[in-house]
Amino acid sequence: MTQSNSSPRHYEVSGLHCASCARSVEKGLATLDGVDACQLDFTSARLRLEGSIDADEVMERIRALGYGARALGPDGSPASGASSEPEEEEEGTPSYFRYLARNRQTWPALAGAVLLLPGLIFHEILHWEALWIELPALLALVLAGAPVVRSGWRGVRINREFNIQALITIAVLGALVIGAWVEAGMVVVLFAIGESLEGYVAVRARSAIRGLAATAPDVATRIRRGEDAEASAETVVPVGDLVPGDTILVRPGERIPMDGAVVSGRSTVDQAALTGESIPLEKGEGSHVLAGSVNGEGALEVKVLRLASETTLHRMIRMVEEAKSQRAPVERFIDRFARVYTPAVVVLAVLVAVVPTVLFGAPFWNPDPDTFGWFYRALALLVVACPCALVISVPASVVSAISNAARSGVLVKGGAHMEALAKVKAVAFDKTGTLTEGALTVVGVRSVTCPEPEEGAPMEPCEPCDDLLALAAAVEARSEHPIGRAVTLAARHRLLEARIPTATDHQALTGRGITASMGGRPVTIGSQRHMDLYLPREGRHRRDVEEDAREGRTSVVVEMEGRFLGTITLTDVPRETAAEAVHELQDMGIATVLLSGDSAGAARVLGERVGIEEVQAELLPLDKVRAIEEIRTRLGSVAMVGDGINDAPALAASDVGIAVGGDLGGTDQAREAAAVTLMGSDLRLLPRAIRLARATMRTVHVNVGFAIGIKLVFLALILAGMGTMWMAVLADVGATIIVTLYGMRLLRWGKETPPSATA
Repeated sequence: MTQSNSSPRHYEVSGLHCASCARSVEKGLATLDGVDACQLDFTSARLRLEGSIDADEVMERIRALGYGARALGPDGSPASGASSEPEEEEEGTPSYFRYLARNRQTWPALAGAVLLLPGLIFHEILHWEALWIELPALLALVLAGAPVVRSGWRGVRINREFNIQALITIAVLGALVIGAWVEAGMVVVLFAIGESLEGYVAVRARSAIRGLAATAPDVATRIRRGEDAEASAETVVPVGDLVPGDTILVRPGERIPMDGAVVSGRSTVDQAALTGESIPLEKGEGSHVLAGSVNGEGALEVKVLRLASETTLHRMIRMVEEAKSQRAPVERFIDRFARVYTPAVVVLAVLVAVVPTVLFGAPFWNPDPDTFGWFYRALALLVVACPCALVISVPASVVSAISNAARSGVLVKGGAHMEALAKVKAVAFDKTGTLTEGALTVVGVRSVTCPEPEEGAPMEPCEPCDDLLALAAAVEARSEHPIGRAVTLAARHRLLEARIPTATDHQALTGRGITASMGGRPVTIGSQRHMDLYLPREGRHRRDVEEDAREGRTSVVVEMEGRFLGTITLTDVPRETAAEAVHELQDMGIATVLLSGDSAGAARVLGERVGIEEVQAELLPLDKVRAIEEIRTRLGSVAMVGDGINDAPALAASDVGIAVGGDLGGTDQAREAAAVTLMGSDLRLLPRAIRLARATMRTVHVNVGFAIGIKLVFLALILAGMGTMWMAVLADVGATIIVTLYGMRLLRWGKETPPSATA
């Protein structure tokens, strides 16, 4: 199996049981010729490798380091024909003790723990000395220590580095030299159990995402239509057999198996697992539905829109898996620190063993059972200095937080973005489609040839107005902008399809509107900015537009070759959760700003409705970028929230870009430019995400401080001759357990934390 191309390749690595193992594989692969970059996420066991290198060589190096691997396809499934050494899949999330019992890699450590019991009781507590006590400890040392020694040796031989396992190996060999067999056995057994806990963290994190994947059924009921009802057939097929265009039946209470559009039926659909929206949504003909959501009381016929591997659910899972490998700055710092720290500890241990003896005549060996010589203290220093707790302190927290966010309908693209989200001081919102529903509705059409209605009389549709709407629909026919969709939908509702002329040469006018050619004559639908630039300063069109703006409505003008033809008035409504989300942000001390390309009047009215005082209107996409830079200078770190292609530059320019409507709403450009995606339309997910990010960084800081603090305390005890080797490893394992469990609390964050809590 040879493969020599520079496109990224993906592998699943088996046998990883700690974050240090993942770093060892990364370093071992990075030294191969042809590898440009590689990144292995410990929690997902997914390796991403870039470069021009034979896949066989990659597999061989991974096996040489003591692990297994299999190639994966772009969608994360095993590649066709790939050699496979997969990990055993866990059904659900086992308890820690079940995990120990079912994981073969932990069996030597468990056996060693049993064999150490006589030594712990009789040697360490009762202080008995006998061969029958020490021999089981020696056997425990061999069983539990062999994997540790092999890993340490491979790190030195292949990677040319002292890893954590190498430190433990040196300490254990030293303990054997001085006859401390029981302590040596305790060191390796406790260390192995500590590593197993790190493995359990990865299983828990993986399970959180696999639980999301399990929400979509594996089969679907496909409908094949015949010439009559009797010729139609319903067949249960695997979702992998479905293609876009197929029609499937979703019965009441069933989970929807594929992304699609409803072609028949009405029901409510609960998509809380994907978008975080707690209230089921009404779905009818033309509505989009998502794989993994739960159908309510009515049967639905759904037209499949995407392959099973490209559903919103599977895209979410891929994004989360990729996000977990994107390390936060604090995590990258700790990685760099650990690479320097480990060899420095070896040098320090040598100095501790030699300097007091040479310069001050202090005892090198233990002078008696109750007094520790400096050689023993150096060995204990190697053990307590192992950076296990420090290395796991950050990923345990960040990965748990990313998994939690994904379950609530928020996709964070990596630890760096989680850290940036925690620092946000201001949030800038786009208007249409972000703070509003984005479902603009045409509420008025006024042709210049339409007579003025009498004062107080409603404006009724007329032939000139219908002609104007049909003309506008021709120009907007290819537009994906909410205004364009609203105009074409209004023309269909008025049954004007037959009157819509043919338009060519459609062209978007950035920040101003859209133009097309009609019989060789340009027709433009423009914003107020376009009107100011190209139409007379006085006239009925200006009065109409300004009146609409004062009322908070949006108006566009229709003109042909500079001649005003009329106006179309549209209205939008704020999202139900917009005002609540804005108030939550303000209560958290975060400033809110509205950046809109709409008229000043429409933007101001919306700002008043949702509670945003600072409003900047009539902005082009590049104006929004400049506004983001000005807000950053004035207020600090700024997040931009948007949903459209015109928001992409501002999303990219902000410290944290946040795209709204990642299910089947929003645009690909916005999602690509954003660091965070809100899968649903509930804007309350935004303050929740920021609170989660803040809680995550607080947890990280507590974990790092605790891991370093406990090391310093036991280092002082050891140098003072008051600490033993088994106390040192117990401190290391204990610190690892504490920071891991404290970080894993974030998996449940929000379940016990009220949404309104300012975390």
